[in-house]
Amino acid sequence: MKLAWRLTFVLVFGMSLVLAAYGWVTVNRDVALFEQQRQLDVTRVGRALALAVARTWDTDGEARARELLSQESAQETPLRFRLVWLDAKPGDPSRPDIALPKLLGRDPGADMGIAGTDSEGVERVYTYVPVALGSRSGGALEVSRLVARVRAHARRTLQDVAFMTLLATAVNILLAAFFGLWFVGRPISALVLQARRVGAGDLAARIDIRQRDELGELAREMNVMCEHLEGARQRIAEETASRIATLEQLRHADRLVTVGRLAAGIAHELGTPLNVIQGRAKMVATREVEGEAALESAGVVVTQAERMAAIIRHLLDFARRRAPRRAPTDLAALVRQTVELLTPLARKRGVTVELQAADPVTIEVDSGQLQQALTNLVVNAIQATPGRGEVRVSLGTERADPPPDHGGDEAEWLALSVADDGEGIAPENLDRIFEPFFTTKDVGEGTGLGLPVSYGIVKEHGGWIAVQSAPGKGSRFTIFLPLGGVPCRTAS
Repeated sequence: MKLAWRLTFVLVFGMSLVLAAYGWVTVNRDVALFEQQRQLDVTRVGRALALAVARTWDTDGEARARELLSQESAQETPLRFRLVWLDAKPGDPSRPDIALPKLLGRDPGADMGIAGTDSEGVERVYTYVPVALGSRSGGALEVSRLVARVRAHARRTLQDVAFMTLLATAVNILLAAFFGLWFVGRPISALVLQARRVGAGDLAARIDIRQRDELGELAREMNVMCEHLEGARQRIAEETASRIATLEQLRHADRLVTVGRLAAGIAHELGTPLNVIQGRAKMVATREVEGEAALESAGVVVTQAERMAAIIRHLLDFARRRAPRRAPTDLAALVRQTVELLTPLARKRGVTVELQAADPVTIEVDSGQLQQALTNLVVNAIQATPGRGEVRVSLGTERADPPPDHGGDEAEWLALSVADDGEGIAPENLDRIFEPFFTTKDVGEGTGLGLPVSYGIVKEHGGWIAVQSAPGKGSRFTIFLPLGGVPCRTAS
């Protein structure tokens, strides 16, 4: 609407300026033409009267001629007539009102009027017509008219022009405002409303502007843009769903690979309780033990079976595929459970996994996904650690500055660290460790998906993974998560 009013103001101001200039020029021109025409009329009247006075002077004498002039001056006309002598002395009633120097060198009959004041101080325009009066020379007929009449005419003309200019301006304001609001304001308001709808994500609305001008063309192009954006959004939604499904498949595949590694370590862990169960069961079956001893053997069998069931249940829980689900989770308990699950694998490789004491801390996360990320880091640390080495897992808080791709200021974060005594990572590989399918492990040791999947999971939870490593000095992977259950990010 502001643009329509601005256009109205500019248009009306320009037209009013043109009308005012045209009125001013017209008034001056009309006044000049009026003055010129009046002067011509005065000159004609003066010459005709001068001829009549001269004839009367010659035939009837001076008295009759002056009486004729008096009769003419007495009529209700704007003109005043007087018989003067150009060579009259100062103080002589017949002396012209205009000073003699102004008349010298002029042709009185051709003069278009000389402005001056009469004996009473009234402004007049004088015209002098020479008159031959008997034998005396220098006679002239003085014809004067009031300047106020010309000014009154100019004032009335100026008032008329000003009134018409104001009337035209008012009409222009009404017309410009109406057509400006109709052809400019209304379409622009519709375009602004459509832009707000698009900004809010509503791409279904369309603009109905049928003007065949630039605004109409802009409205049609905006409708086409909305159609394209709607199609693009649908394609993005489909691609996003496909990418999420693929990501989940990759995570599940990585989880299954990890399960295979765990199974190798758990197989040895299950062997001991199976041998105990087998031995105790044979003793009961062959009646080597009876009574209280048999009951004791049965209790041992139950205990070992529950131990095996717990190990297998943990393994199945880890391998099971399920939809992402966030819930308040004790992160310290989750870390302990993960370490217990991976302990058999570590023992098989001769590696000790040390869990540093951690206080309970509850945050809203997907426990299965976060356990998968932590499992990948611990498994990598176990594989990178030589025999009789140690993997240290710790949980605490740490003040850190997020990386550029994460954004944000330095703050306090939850820090879940996994450190090993392995060979470390070469500097040229540090920038590539989170690339999918990139691995430096031997064939059969890794797929190159563990770290990328872990990084994606942590990023979805509003955090990131920091790496500190040097050849021959081991590596330290730290998962940074927001304190207080900060809303998680969407997958990208």
